[in-house]
Amino acid sequence: MSRKAPVNEGPTEIDITEILARIPHRYPFLLVDRCEDYRPSESIVGIKCVTVNEPFFQGHFPGYPVMPGVLIIEAIAQSGAILMSKSLEVDVAGKTILFMSVDNCRFRSPVRPGDVVRMPVEVIRHRGDIFKFKGRAMVGDKVAAECEFAAMVVETQ
Repeated sequence: MSRKAPVNEGPTEIDITEILARIPHRYPFLLVDRCEDYRPSESIVGIKCVTVNEPFFQGHFPGYPVMPGVLIIEAIAQSGAILMSKSLEVDVAGKTILFMSVDNCRFRSPVRPGDVVRMPVEVIRHRGDIFKFKGRAMVGDKVAAECEFAAMVVETQ
């Protein structure tokens, strides 16, 4: 008996226009430029193109700009929020997605201006409006950061 490959029911790319429609973050706190390889309720890859014009580089650190680790984790979490929003078709008019926890966070390599950060995020568990994820931030073949995190959908009205 042969098994059929799963059918992908839509595009796997998410552009900035859809990201802006799915999560409430805006400049200077929007940390995902686009997403690739979207698989509903399974995984996504967020992309952040880091430039020297990022406002945090002015003070972190003059002469040797390094992206703050907490912002790398935030970018990974925003990628997870985009995955959740699209998978659950969240009504963004009355709901938002919030962080619940971060576990097993490790920083491995700095992120610097000019880097393209790829953030593969996969679902570990999903129950209702709560997701648990595992994510990484990669620059080329180097792991910059990794963590597990949870997020939930909440009413904003």
